[in-house]
Amino acid sequence: MKVVNNITELFGNTPLVKLSALTKDIKASVYAKMESMNPGASVKDRIGLKMILEAEKSGELNPGGTIIEATSGNTGIGLAIVAAVRGYKSIFVMTEKVSVEKRRYLQAYGADVVICPMTAVHDTPEHYVSVAKRIAAETPNSLFMYQYNNPSNPEAHYLTTGPELWEQTGGKITHFVGSLGTGGTVSGTGRFLKEKNPNIKIIAADPYGSIFKTYKDSGVMTEGTPYLVEGIGQDMLPENVHFKYIDEIINVTDKDSFHMSRRLTREEGIFCGGSTGTNLVAALKVAKDLDKDGIVVFIVCDTGERYLSKHHSDEWMREKRLLEKDKTTIGVVFQTKLSGGVPNLVSAFPDELIGEALNRLEQYNISQMPVIEDNKSVGSISEAEIMSKIIDNPQIIEKPVKDIMDKAYPVIDESEDIRHGIQQLKKSPALIVSQYGRIIGILTRIDVLDFV
Repeated sequence: MKVVNNITELFGNTPLVKLSALTKDIKASVYAKMESMNPGASVKDRIGLKMILEAEKSGELNPGGTIIEATSGNTGIGLAIVAAVRGYKSIFVMTEKVSVEKRRYLQAYGADVVICPMTAVHDTPEHYVSVAKRIAAETPNSLFMYQYNNPSNPEAHYLTTGPELWEQTGGKITHFVGSLGTGGTVSGTGRFLKEKNPNIKIIAADPYGSIFKTYKDSGVMTEGTPYLVEGIGQDMLPENVHFKYIDEIINVTDKDSFHMSRRLTREEGIFCGGSTGTNLVAALKVAKDLDKDGIVVFIVCDTGERYLSKHHSDEWMREKRLLEKDKTTIGVVFQTKLSGGVPNLVSAFPDELIGEALNRLEQYNISQMPVIEDNKSVGSISEAEIMSKIIDNPQIIEKPVKDIMDKAYPVIDESEDIRHGIQQLKKSPALIVSQYGRIIGILTRIDVLDFV
């Protein structure tokens, strides 16, 4: 029987996937190291297991104990899986920036989750690391794992990730790209690869707002500024960031990270998080200057399922003003419009009474609506038009809507570019939005103005 004894035996040995769609104009080969295929769906499974095993071996972690960690989610998940298998309790401290999916994932494993302000400065009482330390000090039989200076973090990658990449590429890897957060992935993998071949370039991808690039390039400590990508970058220097193994640090914007993550998902079928987008932006920047012998490997840090409420959501991207306006469709504007509690489609029917239609306008506090019959836009009515006619003839509310309806709003498929919709809105106060021939809602001039 080909079985494993428990889920942790499936950590590591993740495959490499060659990119094709995103590398059409690049001579070098670019490979994704699919860490999202670990049981906990992230690169952090490796260190979660290693840190716990070493803590058990040293006697720092005792049976029935509590594991405490400051995490952006993925390390917590790796630790939570091992804790579940080996019978430990767990408490994880995170910032409010972390997606709700990660929080619920941890809670599903029975962990307690504590949320701290993302704006709290390092070494202040409200900073998530400070809170984790305090909880550990107050909790009997507990251990604060502290991935930032725990030597088992880079050691896990030195013993597993590095050797895997060397074997998978037949020793031909020329560039390794990983993001800097705690430093473990880049430091441990970089150390192994440099020992095998000092000419291999180790590239660290880092978000703008993090302090790493400025420090490496100038030796000057700066203050970090907020950014949106989760799990990478820092406002302090973790002990596990070993700069001696890093050849270059490339800064990447939130916008580029998120758009590249979405492109990797849609063009290569690799569903990933924002930090993977950060890595890929840096990897492609490096690869474009290489010849056909170049072999660039970047880390797919985790799965996009953890960010369905974040950058894989058009609504969230719109809120953060990160949507690409040149690719905005009617559907994007419609799906992200502010409804105010109004259904997507409020309409009248040709044969219903005008009084009934007027009540519907008042119910939803709207001034106009389409007249729909058999999934077709056949006319429109407005509060102003009804009001002007009632003044002359109050009995008109007993007449059918078709007797007073105005011309129909144009119907546009959700896949059309918003620019086409704007041209139509110059001639009509509203548009009817369709999806595969089915009318699904209305888009007004105010909706488009609000989006812009």
